[in-house]
Amino acid sequence: MAGNMTNKQIETTTNPIITQDALAHLGDGRLAYVKAIRSEDVAGMFPQAPEIAPGVTLFALHAADGTPIMLTDTRESAIASAWSNELEAVSVH
Repeated sequence: MAGNMTNKQIETTTNPIITQDALAHLGDGRLAYVKAIRSEDVAGMFPQAPEIAPGVTLFALHAADGTPIMLTDTRESAIASAWSNELEAVSVH
């Protein structure tokens, strides 16, 4: 029976690109994401943050359009902050 099988072509589709404006309206302002970041990247996202020793993993809460909201040392704290601001948080890897 295996000899009778034919190879099927797999059809691929391209995913549409989501614009920053579309992201800003995603979830109607109620969606945010949590992302692990390195302490070396903090100054670029949170210029007002104090200097942090290199090599530390932190967690940033961002609005759906990428706007940084807050920085913390635990994922749980970032999620709690989202909930307290009536935002639904998702994780980004």
